[in-house]
Amino acid sequence: MYELRVSGGLLADPERGTIERGDLAVHHGRIARVGAPGSLAARETVDATGLLVSPGLIDLHTHVYPQRTALGVPADSAGVERGVTTVVDAGSCGSDDWPHFRDHMIAPARTRVRAWLNISRHGLVRGHAELSGGRRDLDPAASDDLLRTEPDTVRGLKIRMSRSVLGDSGLAPLRAAKELAGAHALPVMVHVGNEPPALGEVLDLLGEGDVVTHAFHGKPGGLFGTGPEPLPQVWAALERGVRLDVGHGSSSFAFRTARRALAAGIRPYTASTDLHNRNATGPVHSLTETLTKLLALGMPLREVLACATSRAARVLGAQDDLGTLRPGALADLSLLQLCDGPVTLTDADGAQHEGERRLVPRGTVVAGRPHLLTHREETV
Repeated sequence: MYELRVSGGLLADPERGTIERGDLAVHHGRIARVGAPGSLAARETVDATGLLVSPGLIDLHTHVYPQRTALGVPADSAGVERGVTTVVDAGSCGSDDWPHFRDHMIAPARTRVRAWLNISRHGLVRGHAELSGGRRDLDPAASDDLLRTEPDTVRGLKIRMSRSVLGDSGLAPLRAAKELAGAHALPVMVHVGNEPPALGEVLDLLGEGDVVTHAFHGKPGGLFGTGPEPLPQVWAALERGVRLDVGHGSSSFAFRTARRALAAGIRPYTASTDLHNRNATGPVHSLTETLTKLLALGMPLREVLACATSRAARVLGAQDDLGTLRPGALADLSLLQLCDGPVTLTDADGAQHEGERRLVPRGTVVAGRPHLLTHREETV
């Protein structure tokens, strides 16, 4: 007999592209078996009747360092309390503060926490101009050591490439990040926003597996530059395997940009929130709210779920354990309700868009441990 079964729901398998009824059994924190409804027995049962049972949602861009940064929220607030099993802190922490972040943020969380280490040694601990000091803001040796000694947790480097962050540093920090991450065969997540540097110049330095977050912002420049068509550097980057991430944030996701991109054939590879304490009550709210916005823009449910499961796991190099319903993988699951009915959604620029369905979190299972949410409201 298995330890736990999740029964009665629709298993949403992003790798197979299927959504079908079934039961799932858990043993020693891992998925043991997927079977027909009612075919599996276990000591404990999670009733998922009326719910989607998805691989655990992965939020690739969060800020979960509340003790030392002004933006941070607790990992579980961004994670299991919002139906998400894995959160990835996107550069709140640099090498200087890593021991504190590891011991006080990662260790006690019920949510699985991974990190993009900020290329700046300070991360966001000293404010939001973390690369304006040039070389003195970098500690390549310390960052290199963490990439080597913390491979399960540090999954790449984060760098913010916008004028408010860089001062006069230009593209030099990005070149340093690329060199360092490349030595460990890890990706770089690049924040893009207000120019300079121009997006095309940033994209020219990126390669396969690197992530551009805030890709669908509504600020000047961006994917379309000043013209009607996407920049040629965008197409070239996509051809090289650069991945575009939503990274919603307080000012970095615009319906009008996303609509133009989708019409041009440019789609988000992953969907993340950039959740922090200034946008958790709006406009971001949660990862499921961000996924709901993609649904409202016409993306199919299977693709939307893949953006926060199987694809996100591939970005982290964790596709064998996360983002999948395959037996042997970690038993990380998100229980989601797909609520029908009109919904008004708001982007980071304050523009509204009407949707017909909304994804609402109802619980999670993290490494076989259920965390069921008690609320049953139809909106978040």
